[in-house]
Amino acid sequence: MIKHEPEGVVEKKVLDGGEGILQACRDLGIDYIITSPGSDWGSVWEALARQKVNNVPGPGYLSCGHETLAVDLAFGYTFMTGRMQAVLLHAGVGLMQGAMGIHGCRLSEIPVVIMSGESTSFGDQEGFDPGAQWYTNHNSMGGLQRTVDPLVKWAQQAGSAANIYEMVMRAGEMAQATPVGPTYLDIPIEVMLGKWVPPAKMRTAPPAPKVRPVDADLERVADMLATAKNPVITTASVGRTREGYEALVELAELLGIPVVEGPSADSSNFPKHHPLHQGFEANPLLKEADLVLVVKNRTPWFPANMGPINARVVVIDDSPFKLHMAYQNLQADAFLTGDAATTLKLLAEAARPDAAKVSERKARWAAAHDKLEQRYRAAEKEARAKSGIHPVTLCATLGEALPENTIYLDETTVHGALNRRHVACKGAQSYVAMRSGLGQGLGIALGVKKASPERPVVTLVGDGAFLYNPSVQCFAFARDEQLPTLTVVYNNRGYRAMRQNQLSYYPDGAGAKNKLFYGEPINGFNYEELPRLFGGVGIRVENPAELKLALEQGYAAVMQGKSAVVNVILSD
Repeated sequence: MIKHEPEGVVEKKVLDGGEGILQACRDLGIDYIITSPGSDWGSVWEALARQKVNNVPGPGYLSCGHETLAVDLAFGYTFMTGRMQAVLLHAGVGLMQGAMGIHGCRLSEIPVVIMSGESTSFGDQEGFDPGAQWYTNHNSMGGLQRTVDPLVKWAQQAGSAANIYEMVMRAGEMAQATPVGPTYLDIPIEVMLGKWVPPAKMRTAPPAPKVRPVDADLERVADMLATAKNPVITTASVGRTREGYEALVELAELLGIPVVEGPSADSSNFPKHHPLHQGFEANPLLKEADLVLVVKNRTPWFPANMGPINARVVVIDDSPFKLHMAYQNLQADAFLTGDAATTLKLLAEAARPDAAKVSERKARWAAAHDKLEQRYRAAEKEARAKSGIHPVTLCATLGEALPENTIYLDETTVHGALNRRHVACKGAQSYVAMRSGLGQGLGIALGVKKASPERPVVTLVGDGAFLYNPSVQCFAFARDEQLPTLTVVYNNRGYRAMRQNQLSYYPDGAGAKNKLFYGEPINGFNYEELPRLFGGVGIRVENPAELKLALEQGYAAVMQGKSAVVNVILSD
């Protein structure tokens, strides 16, 4: 018998709960178990050791130094691949540290199985000493699931090693089922150390079911499209998959419908240089629209009550009603509920395009697109004429210095709209933006890089947002896992959003009159010095004439396997 194990635990050649967890991860098709390690996971580590020694196929293991980073790695990897991962956190404290990332997964509908451990015997079980920390500091009233319940789809404690395999399988299958999102399991150490007997029927989890609208609903919307004179499409997330991206292009081209990406777009959804692309502000188009297709866009307009007055609204989404949102106002007249890519393809098949209408709309919107592009180019020309590095100049120069297959991860705030207009994101899965709070960009970028090692990954981050990131842990992980990325700091030397907020509420207040903005100051950090501690490259640039070269040097460092930071001192 093994010393200090609870009653019923036998020699390690007999399987225990840790092996049950690992087997479930195998059968769920999980590529990586990602963790910021804690003392509760010895059983899983032992199972992983047996997997390696016995040369058994199974998940890889990624260890990092921060819980938010662990969750964000899973986020970025799944965003690009569509494949769910598993994250192990430490007790309740690790769960709280990783809560920001979990919240981001919930808002962005990223499937992930989150697990953390605890001790339920607190040291009182004879022959088993889990450590005093579980009695003194790491216990949680009502179970750890209460801590995370508002952030996940489903949360539960695993009560026995006998069913631990099916508990993890269920958590994984639920995470991937509509509505997609994170699930959570609280797994006590005593459960992991208990004897596990594999079920008589082992199974590989099937793909999550996809639903499609009924034919009658598709025909109804096809009729709407046939009679509409000014249809508009607005989207935020359909481009998460290449299938969704391509299906939207197909439908828009078939019917000559303009596409506008909402300001909350978190992916590249439609080619920005396509004649039917009409930018990122839906409200101007809604005034004349008589039919609006809201395609995977949970907040198609703002304010929420300012939707189209004279148009019918059709919502196309696998889960149109977002249970994680406290308020949502879609103003829908019809729903096509189902997988968005499949629905768009079926709608294209059911559509009856009128050649004359389509030709007229394409010509009209191509002219509008040209005017939009002219405004963008004029803004870039004006920005280059100003002293210092204007944010628009930085956005435009990124496309000149970096290759077309670059993936941009956007964690800016006041400059987000400029990035969407002026950064040359090209093709599907070329742009990623996270929801939830700041402090996740560097970690998500590393997950994206892990999923797409052949493509350059560039994080666009404000100087304030950079400070919220676990940057030391991110650069250490990038070095250890050979995941070089380029980080471009939009350094306006302050929390500009805080200043704008104060001015919007008190335009003639004491702060405005005396230039007292207490929420704004950031005491200048030399961000470029940080990657050097981990064998990377750091560059600071203030002169517009040197900007392109600085970005090219940063990219060259990445191509040599080194993480790089370009600290761009902005004029605004």
